[in-house]
Amino acid sequence: MSSWAQAQHPIPAPRDEPYPGQIQLSVDATDLDHHLFSVTEILPVSKPGRLTLLYPRYLPGAHGPYGTVERLAGLQIEAQGRRLDWQRDTVDPYAFHVEVPSGARELRLSFQFLSAVHKDKGRVVMTPEMLNLQWISMVLYPAGHHASAIQVRPEVKLPAGWQQASALRPVATSGNADERLRFQTVSLETLVDSPLFAGRHLRRFELDEPGRARPVALNVLADDEAQLQASPAQIEAHKRLVQQADKLFASRHFAHYDFLLAISDKQGFIGLEHHQSSENGVRPGYFSKDWSKQTGARGLLPHEFAHSWNGKFRRPADLWTANYNQPMQDSLLWLYEGQTDYWGRVLAVRSGLISPEQSRDSWAEIAAMLSHRAGRLWRNLQDTTNEGAMARSRGDAEWPNWQRGADYYAEAALIWLDADTLIREKSGGQRSLDDFARLFFGVEDGRVAPLTYRFEDIVATLNQVQPHDWRAFLRSRLDSHGPGAPLDGLSRAGWQLTWADTPSEFAKADDSEWKTDDFAYSIGLNIKSDGKVAQVLWDSPAFKAGMSPSLQVVAVNGRSYKAERLSAAIKANQAGRDSPGGQAPLDLLVRDGDSYRHLKIDYRDGLRYPRLQRLAELPERLDSGVLKARQ
Repeated sequence: MSSWAQAQHPIPAPRDEPYPGQIQLSVDATDLDHHLFSVTEILPVSKPGRLTLLYPRYLPGAHGPYGTVERLAGLQIEAQGRRLDWQRDTVDPYAFHVEVPSGARELRLSFQFLSAVHKDKGRVVMTPEMLNLQWISMVLYPAGHHASAIQVRPEVKLPAGWQQASALRPVATSGNADERLRFQTVSLETLVDSPLFAGRHLRRFELDEPGRARPVALNVLADDEAQLQASPAQIEAHKRLVQQADKLFASRHFAHYDFLLAISDKQGFIGLEHHQSSENGVRPGYFSKDWSKQTGARGLLPHEFAHSWNGKFRRPADLWTANYNQPMQDSLLWLYEGQTDYWGRVLAVRSGLISPEQSRDSWAEIAAMLSHRAGRLWRNLQDTTNEGAMARSRGDAEWPNWQRGADYYAEAALIWLDADTLIREKSGGQRSLDDFARLFFGVEDGRVAPLTYRFEDIVATLNQVQPHDWRAFLRSRLDSHGPGAPLDGLSRAGWQLTWADTPSEFAKADDSEWKTDDFAYSIGLNIKSDGKVAQVLWDSPAFKAGMSPSLQVVAVNGRSYKAERLSAAIKANQAGRDSPGGQAPLDLLVRDGDSYRHLKIDYRDGLRYPRLQRLAELPERLDSGVLKARQ
């Protein structure tokens, strides 16, 4: 070890050896006023001497070091009725050293997890109406053992009258005034992978026929009862999601599966996969909106459900770790997340959660975004899989178009569309990427333990489906630089990216909190409704004029900023100064702090919004093939 502290107190490496005894983990989740979770652990010990306790640092699903040890507070450790001193490791702040006294048979740990009170300080997980208990934030565990080799008996105290949902199955309540809900004893690995949602308003919808082995259920919580009112047709679409996933993957790698869905504008948004459940957070209106017009977040559940097979069951070998304090390696996220993004989009349409027309507009959006991704000139897609290890929040990048980010989602989805349509073309429509899904994810039906894979396994399975130089196919797309997105799959499906001067119905229906006035593909700007610049595309007309995310657009051609005024000015400006209302170049008054200045943008190509256009000379393989429901 390089440091003095670690030389004195080395952190034991994890071994696949059972930890003696069971950890009793109790969480009091009733302090809604302060957004606090109070934790008590009874940790059995078998011998005196140095013991190292770890707080999880590398989070599954986040793919990197996103543990929040700074939110652990009030830590006290006791043995034999007296308080023990502990020491935080000076190199690894997620490790705590304590000296177990002779004769001690257990340690009593107590601390609080201080969850975020405001969303600008982190994701809010506790509100007056609901909470999201993530066990990974509530536990200190002994170093030196695999997470699968540590047994934990969890229990939770919830606010009076609240209901809960989780992949964990309760065994009893404590039977006293505390009324703590006790769950079955599980490994630390299973516990961490089984978060809990609880709240005042909860409905459970069974998505399988009664008596179905390894059943699937949708558990919905909301800020108020009205948000839980789902129509039979809406629930039927969620049932078809389960049916279409069965047909795609030809297996179930869970004993049961629970969708956890929170409909709230108070609790923070989330989409996080687990083996037998998923955490999903959406804004109000999930069931009440007009599904024929607004997709909302209906692509979220198909994505997270697909992860039960892709990511949780089949897992990259370099991403699998023995515990939550070993560094993760993310080199295969273009399959883990990228193909899951693809299957999520496919299953959303096959189930009827999203229409084919809405799906095409969504494909057009990502094709346009990646076609204008300037960062592709210097940073290849393979390198973007390191985003998790960089521990950078996806909202931190001020120049995302140049820096790139988690493009292994959407760009990899385009690559898998390319692979799917290529298989369909070369096999004369007899095979598709569905066959890869059955071969790769459908093995060992019923197995829950992770089955790891490497790059060579992906190539070999693709060759089982359709002989081709898949190694070269993948590496050329993952490692290349250059402008433009990989759009061969779209064209082989019979569609091409084109442009219109008005947004699609899909784009206009977007009411997410991230929605902006979109001028990205004309002058290179996304602007918030108050004129603040949300994004400037690298090397765009706006960029060349001096625009940056530090600015606020105050006026357009001498009039106060409104989206419709900028739209009209861009449209009128196509013919230059001589057109009605034209003023070339555009004159934007911008504010930078307490300074103002004029920026001139010389742009004449009008408004541009992405669409897919049918290529009549090519076979149609998207609606009639890729997105078509399986019978």
